[in-house]
Amino acid sequence: MAIDICAGQALKLWHDVTHDMVLEEESDLSSRQMMVLLTVYLETPPHTVRGLAAKLGVTKPAITRALDTMGRAGLLTRRRDDKDKRNVVILRTVKGALYVDKLGHKIVRQAHTIAG
Repeated sequence: MAIDICAGQALKLWHDVTHDMVLEEESDLSSRQMMVLLTVYLETPPHTVRGLAAKLGVTKPAITRALDTMGRAGLLTRRRDDKDKRNVVILRTVKGALYVDKLGHKIVRQAHTIAG
């Protein structure tokens, strides 16, 4: 079911969801970190540092910093690719999957509130 909202309502939705995330005790992620997280959880694996950097148009060190933060929070993990030791494969975690699912539910709840 599509929800028809205007630009102002869309910004309010983004604001309200972001506000909820900041208030929670769990990690509030930067835009870059959120993009990496959602790419890993919403797009078909495998995901590598090199691949994410190319896809998102940022450097490998930027991806590595984002992964460091999310790894400490338990949202993602990584390991060396057994087939090509130069590649680092990004793996989903149960905690990360729950975080993304919860985020999706927050967005839906706030969208229904705004669309009234």
